[in-house]
Amino acid sequence: MKALTVELGNRSYPIYIGHDLLGQAGLLQQHIRAKQVLVVSNETVAPLYLQKVLQNLSSYTVETVILPDGEQYKNLQWLNSIFDQLLACKFSRNATLIALGGGVVGDMGGFAAACYQRGIVFIQIPTTLLAQVDSSVGGKTGVNHALGKNMIGAFYQPQCVIADAAVLDTLDDRQLAAGLAEVIKYGLIGDIAFFAWLEANMPHLLARDKAALAYAIERSCLNKARIVAEDETETGLRATLNLGHTFGHAIETGMGYGEYLHGEAVAIGICQAADLSRRLGWLSNDDVSRIIALLKKAGLPVSPPAGLNARQFIELMSVDKKNVDGDIRLILLHSIGEATLPVAVARALLTETLEQYGRA
Repeated sequence: MKALTVELGNRSYPIYIGHDLLGQAGLLQQHIRAKQVLVVSNETVAPLYLQKVLQNLSSYTVETVILPDGEQYKNLQWLNSIFDQLLACKFSRNATLIALGGGVVGDMGGFAAACYQRGIVFIQIPTTLLAQVDSSVGGKTGVNHALGKNMIGAFYQPQCVIADAAVLDTLDDRQLAAGLAEVIKYGLIGDIAFFAWLEANMPHLLARDKAALAYAIERSCLNKARIVAEDETETGLRATLNLGHTFGHAIETGMGYGEYLHGEAVAIGICQAADLSRRLGWLSNDDVSRIIALLKKAGLPVSPPAGLNARQFIELMSVDKKNVDGDIRLILLHSIGEATLPVAVARALLTETLEQYGRA
């Protein structure tokens, strides 16, 4: 097992990375402060791993909330079902909420923990690659709205993150690939050596080689922890973690939540950001081809959906937390391994990318 630390002063917390961590009761129990525990999971993950977690909690008063599985359920209605259980069972402000699942469960569980009695203890047990390398680390929590993804939420850090790579054995190939989009992002925004490693080792990751997956998770978490420690609330450097996300969120919202997995939409968005960076003279044609090739190698889509035109993209992209005074601001690439801070791009140039990239 490896233990990394997200350095945030008296709110610092560990990320545990290893195999078969769910069976280590002491790992979980040391971060629980009182007897009341609520475990939030979903209909896919609960039959596989809930019992294993509950076995570690036999001496606690435990309740569960099982959510439906899918991005389309990441909303205020289903968030309220978590509050209903906390209130019905008279949970105190010393209670602990454990999120056992992928990014949707983690985001919703974390937001519920942030809001309930103005904040209760929160533990992340991510069960997808995307959640292990990205969404479980850094304290971003929230829900979607019909008009925009992740527009309702809070920064709320967990007590710990337990990333058990063994649970990835039950992850389907599409979800694994979606997680690799976020892994590739770390190489692009600030770790060119990792990007080169991914180019060489993608077959091992797709084959679920334990050593390769463990290394990819650790390297991704190291990058995320470093950035979060420097800029917790995204006033500067942390924004670079959104490479491809403004385009990607537009795809998710415009096509209907759940039609594209988050990582799939981000992969397309990364390609669009790379194309726009090329039009600005920052990336070469070879750079863009190299980025697209790696995403394809990971089994990810690289072309935008035919169902969204440039006008619709721009309308959807105008609802984004990075925007200022009506300007769409994007994370782009000066080079492979060096991202920009949010930049406003001439609308005509953005429209060229939206009209031309990936459109046959």
